[in-house]
Amino acid sequence: FILKMASPNGGDDFESSLLSFEKLDRASPDLWPEQLPGVAEFAASCKNPITNSPPKWMAELETEDIEMLKELGSLTTANLMEKVKGLQNLAYQLGLEECEGVYLFKNSGRR
Repeated sequence: FILKMASPNGGDDFESSLLSFEKLDRASPDLWPEQLPGVAEFAASCKNPITNSPPKWMAELETEDIEMLKELGSLTTANLMEKVKGLQNLAYQLGLEECEGVYLFKNSGRR
């Protein structure tokens, strides 16, 4: 089912006047700036997934890191959010301990 609007000159002329054959080149950084820095480089590295060597970002990972990534990847959204909250709380507690240590050092008279 195609709905055509009535036009004074006839429908076909109106439709053909709306066609554009302009070619938009996405290679131009002025017309299409990169939204997130580094995304284009990452996407280019993923275009050929069949390679013998691991990607650059995986080269520095140890077995323990890879296991952690697998564990985090298997979590549900709610469990992942709970894990993040736990890490935030741990970072806060470490910050408090650090402040306490600095305070004690300053007030101990040692310098």
